[in-house]
Amino acid sequence: MSTTQLSTEKKSIINWIESEKENMVQFLQELVSIPSDNPPGDCYKIAEHTEKRLKDFQFEDVSLLEVEPELVKEKGMVRLANVVSKAGFGDQKGPEIVLNAHGDVVAPGHGWTYDPYGGKIVDGKLYGRGAAVSKSDIATYTFATMALRQFAAQLSGTVSLAFTFDEEIGGLLGPKWLIDHGHIDPDLAISAGFSYSIVNAHNGCLHLEIKLKGKSAHAAAPHTGHDALEAMTGVLQAIYEYRDTLKDIRSNIPGIDTPAITIGLISGGINTNVVPDECTIRIDRRMIPEEDANKVEAEIRRLVEQKTKSYEGIQVEIQQILLARNFGPTPEDSPLIQTLATNWKDIMGKEEVEIDGIPLYTDGRLFAEAGIPTVLFGAGPRTLLEANGHRADEHVRVEDLVKATKIVALTLYDLLKPSA
Repeated sequence: MSTTQLSTEKKSIINWIESEKENMVQFLQELVSIPSDNPPGDCYKIAEHTEKRLKDFQFEDVSLLEVEPELVKEKGMVRLANVVSKAGFGDQKGPEIVLNAHGDVVAPGHGWTYDPYGGKIVDGKLYGRGAAVSKSDIATYTFATMALRQFAAQLSGTVSLAFTFDEEIGGLLGPKWLIDHGHIDPDLAISAGFSYSIVNAHNGCLHLEIKLKGKSAHAAAPHTGHDALEAMTGVLQAIYEYRDTLKDIRSNIPGIDTPAITIGLISGGINTNVVPDECTIRIDRRMIPEEDANKVEAEIRRLVEQKTKSYEGIQVEIQQILLARNFGPTPEDSPLIQTLATNWKDIMGKEEVEIDGIPLYTDGRLFAEAGIPTVLFGAGPRTLLEANGHRADEHVRVEDLVKATKIVALTLYDLLKPSA
């Protein structure tokens, strides 16, 4: 990295972040040490700790916003609160920029070399569940915002830290709840992402439960019943044939390939000697950004209903379990992406940053759905595979944590700096 071309203000921001490296790493280690597995989804303790630490860091406008217990229970969680802190700069007439990261994580699972809640640093890598996805971004966004305080009077606008804890089950009680309740009203959004690319699009995801109902009968007289499992066998075959056609549909967005469909769960039957009167499957349909979720769901429903007509006495019930809409692409020439890309080049010392999509779905979509220009960028690896995201020995490189914080801070500085 060469800072020779940077302004005095930007050099000061970078130097401040370097001086706070140990405190930033300690904050991340604290977050990693607090179990926030979802499920089961008891994420109140980590939210409380995050609120406390923001106050320790002298953020003045900090709110611990508990979500209604009945809504939390409906989503299968135990207790949930979101943390919002609004840092105003100058006359605050400029944009509100939201920085969103989530602190809930998948369960650690087996195979760890290091304590998944230990936050141990080995060879420059900080290990722990959530270290990369995405507790690291809570630390990055917090310290990036703090780095601007020395120039607060020169800037104009608001940085809203929005730390949420339900991403693993869809984010509807996190970012969407905050937007719907008016706790944030951003003009721009940066959501948890990677350090080596700017993500401007991602896939959507549709989960459907398909239940076929027939009529039970004794296995000695199977002709007196209607076999739901037999009918489901036909539906399964139809879905797999449909899956083969998806490989011919390709996205025009770099980083995203084709749609996909997976049958992830199946259950049915009463006993070995009984004709099954019910069989249920759940499917996961990944949608590229160019697809329309409503049309995709209608297409699958028609496919299943048409196939079951071949089987006498079978009734079909199809229920939507989850819909995470696809996102983007945010235009590459947008001020948000161009500003981020310029600062990325300055810190990384490379010519061009990759601007691409990912085949996952994230909370970022919820800001885009609200009409807010959105990108994913934060402290992380080149890929989730590289960091063992959602796997044993998840980690983040401390160097990437620091670099991402510098890039976000410089980007905020540029976006909040009033035009001459």
